[in-house]
This record gives sequence, structure tokens and C-alpha cells, in this order.
Amino acid sequence: MSFETWALVIGALLIMMALSNTWLRRLPLSTAMLYLAAGFGLGPAGLAILSPDPLVHSVMLERVAEVAVLISLFSVGLKLGLPLSSRGWRLPVRLAIVSMTITVALIAAIGVMLLDLPLGAAILLGAIIAPTDPVLASDVQVLEAGDRDRVRFSLTGEGGLNDGAAFPFVMLGLGLLGLHELGSGGWRWLAVDVIWAIGGGLLIGGALGAGVGRLVVYLRSRHQESVGLDEFIAIGLIALTYGLAVLCHAYGFLAVFAAGLALQRVRERYGAPAAVAPESPGSKLAQEALAAEEEIASAGMMQEVQGFNEQLERIAEVAIVLIVGAMLSYIFIPENAGWFVLLLLVVVRPLSVWLGLLGAPVSRDQRILISWFGIRGIGSIYYLMYAINHGLPTPLAQQLTGLALAAVAVSIVLHGVSVTPLMALYARRRARRRGGAAKSG
Repeated sequence: MSFETWALVIGALLIMMALSNTWLRRLPLSTAMLYLAAGFGLGPAGLAILSPDPLVHSVMLERVAEVAVLISLFSVGLKLGLPLSSRGWRLPVRLAIVSMTITVALIAAIGVMLLDLPLGAAILLGAIIAPTDPVLASDVQVLEAGDRDRVRFSLTGEGGLNDGAAFPFVMLGLGLLGLHELGSGGWRWLAVDVIWAIGGGLLIGGALGAGVGRLVVYLRSRHQESVGLDEFIAIGLIALTYGLAVLCHAYGFLAVFAAGLALQRVRERYGAPAAVAPESPGSKLAQEALAAEEEIASAGMMQEVQGFNEQLERIAEVAIVLIVGAMLSYIFIPENAGWFVLLLLVVVRPLSVWLGLLGAPVSRDQRILISWFGIRGIGSIYYLMYAINHGLPTPLAQQLTGLALAAVAVSIVLHGVSVTPLMALYARRRARRRGGAAKSG
């Protein structure tokens, strides 16, 4: 397809989404659902403008998904304003570690016993599908840094953590298939792929996020330097953190998430206000002078960085979901995908959440919503392409691709249809309970 045709299609789609955004919010639809349908129509089953064969273009697809996940993880980190010492972090950590491990184990058991997959491929399938998605879950994420709602905070934190925490299981599955070195008795996998890669990623990301943030605030508030170009801070910090973490054999996804969290904490450390006016009066020079004032330097930086990153996140969502829609008609979806996805959504996810949150201070409504909104998406596409590019045999690649794409597509549709009414119902019931508590008090 010519560049002119691409420009026409993408331009029309973006303008249509911008014009209909407010209207769509009132309907039980998500923008991802429309991108998915548009991608399917542009794929081989429709106009044949997009032809992203996952087995042929796996390298390109891995890079596109990788960039989309990195942008979203950084954005998620910026949104989570709860102090790390708070007990509120216990829920997302339990979901990202305990519940995800149980999910991988259950999917692996299904893969071995019901899908006749070798153990390595079954574990790999679990690792691909287990992570919940930070890109497509914007409707159930925290609304602002001060949002303390347990459902939103838990799902947002889980999506940020488990996209990196799934990597050890990916490496374990590849290792059992003979495509990655595990070491004698699995020592290398445990020492490097689990302990160092996770710990090192969080350490590198936290250090860089805090260091860059404090440096910028110091230069602005003390010397009136480094004012403006906040967009470069966002892109630069993502790239710097990811590159250094990967070069150090740590997990770049966790590092970028930690960098976003650390940058968010810089604002709290300097005691800056939660927000500044989006547009300061006067000329550009006046705005830059205001941004350099000590009281709002960190808040101004955060607001600009977060706003720019959210725009990048929306663009990345358009690109990757269009590609997923086009891939649906390009790959064979196995017949067993139907019951497999059903098991995933109504048995595996709820059971893993229930076990992972045993004894946690969550209400019945909150537990049900957390169990349901285990949205699968771009992270699964990345891990799938990563496995293919590491030598996954073609028959296994085709089978895992069909199952993963089916899970992602069904998740986008079902969660997209249900998110607006369910979250609205949850908000109304919360408001009624608060009203009742206030009256009784």
C-alpha cells in the first residue's frame, strides 16, 4: 500500500475517533473494540491493506508491541501516587506475584492435560496470557495520582508489575523447550532470570527516575535552567532506563515502570502541589518563568510529562490494536480456542484472584470486579512475538499464536462491552454505601 493510502486511512480513523470520543464514553464500547474491528476490515479478510503475518513479520511486531508496552508502563507508574510504604500496595503486589503465578500454573496444567502441549510450551502459553494489560485497561485504571480506590489501584498496579514479572516464566518455558539456557538444576534461571533481572530492573528504574526528576527540579528551581521540553524528559527517561536495564540483563519493563513511580515520588518529596494550571497566563517566557518557581517546579514537570505520555499511549494503542485486528484473519484460530478462552476468563482468572487475595481487605464487589477485569492485550502480543523470535518451532508457534490472539480479541470485546456499565454500577453502589455510612454516623 502506498504512503498516500496509509495517510488517508490513518488520518480518517484518528479524526473519526477524536470527533466521536465523547459520544463513545456514553456507550458500552471501548475505543480498542473499534480499532480491532477497523484492523480486521483492513486485513486480509477485508480490504487487504494490512497483512501482518505474525510468523513472517514477528521482529517488527515485537518492536511495535514493545514500544507500546513501554509507553504504557511509564504512564502507569506516573499515575500511582500512593506511597510505597502504604498497605495499598499489598493488593497489586499479591495480584502480580501470587495470582499471576497461579494463573501460569493453571494454564500450564490445561495446556499439558487438555491441549497436549509439551510442558515447556504449556508454561510459555501461561506466561504469554497471564499478564493483565496496562495499555487497554485505561477505563479501570486510577483516574489521578490521588485516586485510592482499591479496584482501580489494584488493577493499575497489577498491570504495571506483572508485564515484567511474567518474563521469568517466559524464559522458563523457552528453557524447557531448549531455546534458553537454564543452568544445571535451573540455577542460572533462578539467579539471573528471576532474582537479578527483577531486582536489578526495579533498582535501575527507581534510581534513574528519582535521579533525573530531582536533577530537573533542582536545575529549574535553583538556577532557572532546563525549563521546557518536558516531552524529551518522558521519551529520554523511558529510552535511557530501558536501554540500561536490558544491557545489564535486567527486565526493562519493570525498570520503566519503576522509573515512572520514582518520578511521581519526586513531586511528593519536594512538597509541590498536586497540579498546576494547564496554561499559565502570558507569553511562553512567562510560562517558563512560572515553571521554574520552586513551589511548582516538580508539579509542572510531572503534569507536562504525564500529559505527553498519555498522548503517546493513545497513539500506540491505535497502532497495535489495528495490527491485532488484521492478524485475526491471518492466523488459524484452533477449535479448542473457544473453551480455552472461556476457562481463562470465568475459571482461571477468578480462581487465581481469589487465592491471591485470601484474607485481603476487599469487599465482595471489589473482588468480583478485580476477578473479571483481567484484561489481556498488548503484553501478550509482545511475549508471543518474543518467543517466536527466539526459535519457537513453527507448529507450536501457530498453535500458541491462535490461542493467544483468540484470548486477546475476546478480552477486548467482552471487557470493552462490560467496563462502562460495571464501573458505573460500582461507583453508584460505593456512593450509596458512603451516603448510608454518613447518615448513620
